[in-house]
Amino acid sequence: MAKFGKWIGAGLGVFAGGPIGAIIGFVIGSAFDARTDNRKKTFTGDHPYGTTGRRATTSGGYAVSLLVLVAAVMKADGKTLRSELNYVKDFFVRNFGPQSANEAIKLLHDLLQQNIPVTDVCFQIRNNMDYSSRLQLMHFLFGIAKADGEIHENELKLIAHIGVSMGIKSADYESIKAMFFKDTHSAYKILEISPSASDDEVKKAYRKMAMKFHPDKVSYLGEDFQKAAKDKFQKVNEAYEEIKRERKIA
Repeated sequence: MAKFGKWIGAGLGVFAGGPIGAIIGFVIGSAFDARTDNRKKTFTGDHPYGTTGRRATTSGGYAVSLLVLVAAVMKADGKTLRSELNYVKDFFVRNFGPQSANEAIKLLHDLLQQNIPVTDVCFQIRNNMDYSSRLQLMHFLFGIAKADGEIHENELKLIAHIGVSMGIKSADYESIKAMFFKDTHSAYKILEISPSASDDEVKKAYRKMAMKFHPDKVSYLGEDFQKAAKDKFQKVNEAYEEIKRERKIA
């Protein structure tokens, strides 16, 4: 609990005064409310978008943002699937250990009972989180939505809305989406180029994307979260290798 508690505490500090801090604070406060009467509780905070000055992204801020957005996406299709919960738990177990995973799932269960103001949350994230970390959030949200082998139309619409609201560039959104939705040109979409690109353009695109999605881009989040960024980086490498095989590029 200690490590997970430190993340949550740090996250509350980063997002104090905005919708994320209000939601997490309400959930944690409710968990310790001895007067609870088992009625469904909902967040009714009226904080608009939080602070407007960009601050350095922290592992705590990233953790609470991740859990709040995950809850929103899981609620989008009107049902909470075991496969989605397992995806989240497996992620935390792999990267942070079973104890932190159990605490994260407990908090997620409580967040699923809240009415989450998604647009306000995304604006706060945009104002307080660097671009590389926001890209990593998008990658995880697609993984959640695809956890059961398919993605519901409402989930896809919500993730697209989250991307726009967080300030994710269209090309980057399509690149990450292509990592989960395979078609004839997925490899090219991941590298943000068209199939008509020259071999030199392919090589340049790979170098650009490898730099953009390199795990070191989120090293400031700590080793635990940096591990999760390796999957996205690997998809870029796989896309490049696939194009090289097709074109017989040396």
